[in-house]
Amino acid sequence: MRDDGGVTSSGTPRPRLIATDLDGTLLRHDKTVSPRTVEALAAAEEAGIEVIFVTGRPARWMDVVSEHVHGHGLAICGNGATVVDLHRGSELVEVRPLPLEDATAVVGRMQLAVPGVSFAVERTTGFHHDPAYPPLHMDPAVEVAPVEKLLDAGMTGEAGPIVKLLAHHGELGPDDFLSLGRDTAGAHAEFTRSSPTALLEISGRGVSKASTLARRCARQGIRPEEVVAFGDMPNDLEMLGWAGTSYAMANAHPAVLAATGRRTASNEEDGVAVVIERLLAG
Repeated sequence: MRDDGGVTSSGTPRPRLIATDLDGTLLRHDKTVSPRTVEALAAAEEAGIEVIFVTGRPARWMDVVSEHVHGHGLAICGNGATVVDLHRGSELVEVRPLPLEDATAVVGRMQLAVPGVSFAVERTTGFHHDPAYPPLHMDPAVEVAPVEKLLDAGMTGEAGPIVKLLAHHGELGPDDFLSLGRDTAGAHAEFTRSSPTALLEISGRGVSKASTLARRCARQGIRPEEVVAFGDMPNDLEMLGWAGTSYAMANAHPAVLAATGRRTASNEEDGVAVVIERLLAG
């Protein structure tokens, strides 16, 4: 039995860890953390509940929450590809890269199967993209060049390991593009998405928010049933399925709403804070 806020009222014990996505979940649309949410995160940590941010963002985009981290200071970035220490300026603690041979295979297969696809390469040292890829004005590329050059084996040592491969298409629907990517090259990598556009996020085999979170919890002796997770997009699905208690935001993707039994308010309405407050009160 659940109350209207989605919090169990059947005596479920307080969790040991809260895992939350950022964009569309913890952050408001203007990419800020509301005062109510800041207070709720601090109260959870004070009550002995660890909070960890689990996001598709690269480490260099974590300034938005770096002031709101307590305790260990760690965050899972790049859909599980990296673990960073926000107390040390997003210093890399762990990297689970996409092997060069798999990235090359993904590019080759998708270029044949999906005319019009363009690519970007996210490395530990920065962002690179081919000339057809839509530029990010907030995040200038380290290098713009054909993707074959960006994946050149000779660059690996100098440029750092590949964290994510990004594939963009200007005409396909986002979910159709995701299905096509998985069908085309799913044997070589993990495919997911979190953007409203046709933008695929491609990680090493077995790398996801869920798998990296599970590894961290195992090291601490935290069981899945002691974890509460929040998310809104397909790249959150594995994490929401792994955690013992999971909440979809009211603004979540239909697949997330369908797969997650519990709901909370939208990111604009402080949905994560709503649940944390009731967990602590209960």
